[in-house]
Amino acid sequence: MAVADAEGTPPDETGDDTIALRIEQLIIGSERQYTPFQAARAAGVSLDLGTRFWRAMGFPDVGQAKVLTEADVLALRRLGGLVEAGLLSEPMAIQVARSTGQTTARLADWQIDSFLEGLIEPPEPGMTRTEVAYPLVELLLPELEEFLVYVWRRQLAAATGRVVQAQDDAEMVDRRLAVGFADLVGFTRLTRRLEEEELGELVEAFETTAADQVAAQGGRLIKTLGDEVLFAADDAGTAADIGLRLVETLGDDPMMPELRVGIAFGTVTTRMGDVFGNTVNLASRLTSIAPKDMVLVDGALRDELTSAGLAPQSEKAAGGRDGRGYRFALQPLYQRPVRGLGIVEPWLLSRRGGE
Repeated sequence: MAVADAEGTPPDETGDDTIALRIEQLIIGSERQYTPFQAARAAGVSLDLGTRFWRAMGFPDVGQAKVLTEADVLALRRLGGLVEAGLLSEPMAIQVARSTGQTTARLADWQIDSFLEGLIEPPEPGMTRTEVAYPLVELLLPELEEFLVYVWRRQLAAATGRVVQAQDDAEMVDRRLAVGFADLVGFTRLTRRLEEEELGELVEAFETTAADQVAAQGGRLIKTLGDEVLFAADDAGTAADIGLRLVETLGDDPMMPELRVGIAFGTVTTRMGDVFGNTVNLASRLTSIAPKDMVLVDGALRDELTSAGLAPQSEKAAGGRDGRGYRFALQPLYQRPVRGLGIVEPWLLSRRGGE
């Protein structure tokens, strides 16, 4: 008798479905044999907690179909054990499950849609794509798994280092950061003019270039939103370099639309890898009013740059030193009201001559 898959949909009795189940078993490493109730009981947790873990990881309810495996039981047992030992509170354990599920879901979709699909297209003569996928996954799985763990450990080490360097406990969650948005100009018009494949290639090129530049300058890419990226940096100088580098790099690509960048500095709340607060909202507003292929910053970021000696207090002050030693130039623009944030004085950021 057919049983529901991990998405909650009963499979059809077809050859492709049989191969799909074999691939699932290969990846997970064990067969489906537990209902949610049986899995929770075997893991020593309540059905309610097991269901909340399952939903937090991004999977729908499956009723009482036998869709769970020994690997699911082990994962439940581990999370439940951390809660029972007092190492994690129950809400924190749910948050761990949710953040991990959301992050890896996107990663898995990207790998299947882009990487694996490219390798198995076109299929070998006389074989379907699904039939080619099984031996390919069998070969790639251990290598990708090791690489995933390596990258995770690297990122965990970097994140832990940032927390350890925080000056106090409050700064671990509410930190002072530079936050920036980079937004493609006229993207909505492009969606009407370009074919879907061309639009996808443009977005991929934008996200890849932005991610590379943010990482190269020492920032962190928080998220991508198709025509927009959100990044953060620990100091104003790094953020300024990122903003200008994005404009310079993408401006060299004749196929890429113009770019607007807005950066603000201030207290930011961090949750599940994302950032929130008035500083983020201000950076977004600055981006919306920035001139094309320009970087607009707020007064707080300007103050950080001047106090660090990276930009002059004024062009008159810069002239007294012939501009030497300054990396950035700042031009004040008219103060203007920004919805929800009051009156803001934006500053136009640029590099000094020779930089």
